[in-house]
Amino acid sequence: MNTAIDSSYSPDVVVIGGGIAGLQSALDLADQGMSVLVVERNASIGGHMIELSKVFPTLDCASCITTPKMSAAAHHPNIQILTYTEVEAIESIEEHHVVRLLQKPTYVNFDKCIGCRLCEYACDTEYPDPFEQGLGSVRAIAVPFTNAIPQKAVLDAEHCGTCGTCARVCPTGAIEFDQQPRRLSIHTDAVILATGFQLNAVTIKPQYHASLSRDIISPLTLERLLAPHGPYGRVLRPSDGKIPSSVAFVQCAGSRDESIGVPYCSRVCCMYAIKQAMLLSGALPLADITIYYMDIRAFGKGYEQFYQNAKAMGINFVRGKVARIQPVDGSDLSVLVETTEDAENPMQEHRHDLVVLAQGMVPGWNPKGIVNADCAGDGFVATPQLTAPTATTAPGIFVAGAAAGPKDIVDSIAEAGAAAMQVSEYLYQKRSLTTVG
Repeated sequence: MNTAIDSSYSPDVVVIGGGIAGLQSALDLADQGMSVLVVERNASIGGHMIELSKVFPTLDCASCITTPKMSAAAHHPNIQILTYTEVEAIESIEEHHVVRLLQKPTYVNFDKCIGCRLCEYACDTEYPDPFEQGLGSVRAIAVPFTNAIPQKAVLDAEHCGTCGTCARVCPTGAIEFDQQPRRLSIHTDAVILATGFQLNAVTIKPQYHASLSRDIISPLTLERLLAPHGPYGRVLRPSDGKIPSSVAFVQCAGSRDESIGVPYCSRVCCMYAIKQAMLLSGALPLADITIYYMDIRAFGKGYEQFYQNAKAMGINFVRGKVARIQPVDGSDLSVLVETTEDAENPMQEHRHDLVVLAQGMVPGWNPKGIVNADCAGDGFVATPQLTAPTATTAPGIFVAGAAAGPKDIVDSIAEAGAAAMQVSEYLYQKRSLTTVG
């Protein structure tokens, strides 16, 4: 994995985003003999998938699927990876592209760092760990997470106490406090936008009062609680560390709502809630688990059976819309739901001690002003060609995964393969014309 890339490097393709879609596209192209540069804004590749516990509907280990692809990309001779790097602009000139990058300082020389983590062990400054959704803590200098790639320490300047302890214990002299941002201009023939998604804030609906209770959480927070290598090693309430006895899932808490600017369905929420409920049922066999939903959208292969399996396990499904969530009695959460299942008593109040909000999937990156590819009304990259589903409005720029709209992991991987093939065909035709000319 080369970290000493300079502007003279001109790969055939630049892939923006090192999540599952970006990695799959890069591997498919690299296996065809093309040179690929993967640009990732975080300190490790892997995207959101590496944060997950298991995937639906097979309940396979998410890390077991993602980590081999991360490793394969990092060790592929035709793939170079730049982490901790932002895209400032993509300039297109006669079907040729210049990708302007800003590589942020890590204050660690990656060519010298051996990943021994002695700096991390010696550091006495901690702050909430973003990978663990703030549930655990991380040192001011640390490898981002256990199976991060690259396995290199990154110093967070915002939280560093500048005591110099890390530099004194580093056996290779890799700490560089004077490291500066570096700008690169990479010339390439094609670009794949695989910038993924983010979830809107748990506080986006004020009537759910997520700011008043640590026990109203996001689905990614629950993923970390469920993960065997998570912050606690088991499922505990964030507020007091107790084992929850009653858990509620509130569906469409961040989607299908024009009042918050997300009128569309995020597609995956029903299925990941069912998956998490099933995993919770195994981890907490005595807990009551309820899913409040408007519609169950089991759209993929095996998904309907997955839903039926959850009902057979005793998970309670209540059709209705949650109107309000309110902390009460110090530790309980009051959930007021308007149900369609009881005509005589439609407004019902239930008590739970942990609530998971199904947040909406929104674009992970705003390409406006950075690349000349158009966006659809929902902010995702537009793909107007029905016969070329990963082509954008800009020649030579393609899109894969959730950058084009909400989708699950299976569809993201399939679309990544399609993007790689369309890039391959595009470059073949382009170079054939150049050769003939």
